[in-house]
Amino acid sequence: MANVSKLVPFILKWEGGFVNDPDDLGGATNKGITLSAYETYCYRKGYPKPTVECLKNISDATWMDILKTLYWDKWKADQIVNQSVANILVDWVWASGGYGIKRPQKILGVPPDGIVGPVTLEAVNSRDPRELFEAIKADRIQFVEEICASRPVNNKFKKGWLNRINDIKFEG
Repeated sequence: MANVSKLVPFILKWEGGFVNDPDDLGGATNKGITLSAYETYCYRKGYPKPTVECLKNISDATWMDILKTLYWDKWKADQIVNQSVANILVDWVWASGGYGIKRPQKILGVPPDGIVGPVTLEAVNSRDPRELFEAIKADRIQFVEEICASRPVNNKFKKGWLNRINDIKFEG
């Protein structure tokens, strides 16, 4: 079964420190965690609402818990047999939210409800892992093309997004 710790080096490779680019719909971000995601995490934990300053100083342990609880667990990736498939699915949710579930569900031929349940997991684990990985990767590239066409300011991020997608590799 897949393990979140094996995804961490890839995520950290592509996520730098604090950024607050006005053209990025994610807003203030540190190591890939948006302020909005951090607020959701803190709310669920019963912590005070974090500030941008809190986000700038996020601990490694908190960062890891957010990756696990808000992204990895959204895909129930501990139940995905192939690590590479888990990695590309979770990385898509990390980068694009619910699209990273609904679009793969369409590829899998299951209802694209944005909820990973037993039907979605069975579909993931019953497909040829390499073929599924490549189909997801191709659709992620198409998704980037679509969001850049619909919001041209995204073109400034396009090369980096595509480099990231192309850097994620299938390892049998």
